Amino acid sequence: MSELTTLARPYAKAAFEFAQTADNLSAWSEMLSFCALAITDENLSEYLDNPGLTREQVADVMLQVAEGKLDEHGQNFVRLLSDNKRLDLLPAIARLFEENKAKYEKTVDVDITSAVEMSESQLNKVSERLSDQLGRKVNINSETDASLIGGMLIRAGDMVIDASVKGKLNELSDTLMIK
Repeated sequence: MSELTTLARPYAKAAFEFAQTADNLSAWSEMLSFCALAITDENLSEYLDNPGLTREQVADVMLQVAEGKLDEHGQNFVRLLSDNKRLDLLPAIARLFEENKAKYEKTVDVDITSAVEMSESQLNKVSERLSDQLGRKVNINSETDASLIGGMLIRAGDMVIDASVKGKLNELSDTLMIK
């Protein structure tokens, strides 16, 4: 995984810098996401790994799959990756691109798992508090998990806030086991 990230980083950086300069971050985000999803398709990936295909043929197949989804620069990017035998890096490139985009836009994706469905006003309050704490605009993805018993679990990048009853009970259990 880390090797793929290391190989993908210069491509992601170049794509991000180009998209930023062209004021086209959203379009590049969509193009890279589509290509990353396409390349993870087992049938397509298996077909592209055919040693009988030239790099140009591989690029042409990928461009046919992405027809109408890529602008001229996106097509050139796919050709470059194909020429360098790096199409398999597209998922890592897309992920790194999104990380760079989030840093640039000062946004952070936050996953909130709660024991019960949260109302819009509750989500807005949590969003405001997290935004103040993190100094970024917060994009919330919310889901429910009854096994938490009560409270919520918040994940934002590397940060995890476990404010669930299940988490508190686990902490209490660990504390009692130590003594």
